[in-house]
Amino acid sequence: MIAIASILDKKTSERVSDLMEQLEAEFGLSGVKVTPYPHLTLLTAEIPDMEELKQYLENTCIETESFTIRTTGLGIFPGPNPVIYIPVLRTQPLNHLHRKLQVDISEMSTEMGVFYNPNMWLPHITLALGDTTTELLGPILAYLCQYNYNWEITIDNLTILQKSGDFYLKEEEFYFKSSELIR
Repeated sequence: MIAIASILDKKTSERVSDLMEQLEAEFGLSGVKVTPYPHLTLLTAEIPDMEELKQYLENTCIETESFTIRTTGLGIFPGPNPVIYIPVLRTQPLNHLHRKLQVDISEMSTEMGVFYNPNMWLPHITLALGDTTTELLGPILAYLCQYNYNWEITIDNLTILQKSGDFYLKEEEFYFKSSELIR
């Protein structure tokens, strides 16, 4: 299974990386580093023909303008190892891109990640994953509450993340047509 994501802009990546480093130093959490780049996952899929996908993503990026998203607060996906994240507010440009990717990529996929269906998708930036516990949840949230998460982030790329050993690494990045003006 691969992930189609947007790697976050430099300023936001530094903020998120700093928070992850603090969580590791304070609580020993490093599970989120399974994907070493702060990102927003748009979908996951099983793709038999990666060249077809790469061509599709390249063409999509040529037709797509960079846009801004906003975040606010903190969220939790519950379970024995709760996931702690920063929620991303859904906007028309984000929903449009997500829906387009979901529809088009499902046609070239043998399997799509169920949590990325447009009716279920909750866009977020993960801060802690896999090595949290319910006992640590309270102290972690108390620690994280000292920060403000009302951020504005430029989305300007689509990136294929591929499992490589224990990590999800960048296979290829594609930039939106207007991203040269931003970088």
